Amino acid sequence: MRMQKPLPVWLVVVVIIELLPMFLFPILLLSNPSAAPALTGGEGLALSTAIYSARNVAVGIALVIALWLRHPAMLFILILVRLVTDLIDYPALIFLGGAENVFLVTAIFVFLFYIPATIALRYLWRQMNENPVSAGTD
Repeated sequence: MRMQKPLPVWLVVVVIIELLPMFLFPILLLSNPSAAPALTGGEGLALSTAIYSARNVAVGIALVIALWLRHPAMLFILILVRLVTDLIDYPALIFLGGAENVFLVTAIFVFLFYIPATIALRYLWRQMNENPVSAGTD
């Protein structure tokens, strides 16, 4: 079920906002493990850093493909995965001491991740329900 009309610019911006940390944070962590002592345990590159990076890059690549295909159901699922991941990452950052400025981290998560993802999910849900496709005809 591909979208017949072009994606709205605001939705592309939301997906790009969702994508940036999925590639930038792993690059930062793998190039400078001391940048996030909460993930590395202060010991440099750790298993948790590798898992975090692999998870983000995998979902990021899938999100790029979904955006390129303009596939609303795939975009919906991947943005939902990203939202659930952020809902777990935020408290982990706060409670494990990974955030020096709690107010700034909270603002980033709320205004750059939670609100845009919620808006995009509502739009994509409507798109999927307006254009139902019978099974096997994609």
